Parts: sequence; structure tokens; C-alpha cells
Amino acid sequence: MRHQVAGKKLSRSTGARKALFKNLLTDLFRNERIETTEVKAKVIRSQAEKMITMARRGDLASRRRIYSQLNSTEVAKKLFEEIAKDYQSVKGGYTRIYKLGPRKGDAAPMALLELVQTEKQAEQPEKK
Repeated sequence: MRHQVAGKKLSRSTGARKALFKNLLTDLFRNERIETTEVKAKVIRSQAEKMITMARRGDLASRRRIYSQLNSTEVAKKLFEEIAKDYQSVKGGYTRIYKLGPRKGDAAPMALLELVQTEKQAEQPEKK
């Protein structure tokens, strides 16, 4: 029995799972939304929220940890300079999951994971 064992294995080896999470987190912070399966979205959501909270702190230890958890230094800089500043006044709940229905090929339940807009972001015109 898996009593008090946190996390999902997602039918992958440890290395493949860590690489998947790194790629999904990098894409989430780069595009501010990703479309993936519901299970992956739920796993990534907790990690993304923790990373935004660390980025809000902005100290050296959190910078080093975030740089190690993302594949791109540009995305990590964006997380510290743009995303974390937008959520300074927010206590939590930085992400939202929308269920999209089954995927056409294998009927896997799909979801859209996106960063929630703050009042500052809603006031600014959309960048192109």
C-alpha cells in the first residue's frame, strides 16, 4: 500500500519524470498557459505555485533552486522579473485548471493550466 507517499509516478522512470516536469514548468512560465492531461496539470500546478512563491522571495537560495528546476535561464529571469512582481500582493492561488474534455486519439482527459491574471495584468493592454 502507498500510505503517505506523495506525488504521481505517471508510468515513467525517475529521470524521465523529472525531465517531463522541467519541460512542462518551463513551457508554463514561458507561455503562461499549457494544454496537457489533467493528471500532469494537477502535478505541475503544485510545483508551479511553490516556484512562484520562491520567486517572490527573490533571495539567492531561491534563485539557485529555480534556475536548477527550469531548462531556460530566460524563463527563470522572466519568472523573477515579471511574474513574481505581478503576484507580490497575492497570497496564493496563482494557477487555474480548466478541463477541456477527452483527447481525440486516446480519450485522455485534457486540461488547460494557466497563470491567473492579477488586477495589474488586467489593466495593461495585451502584448503582441
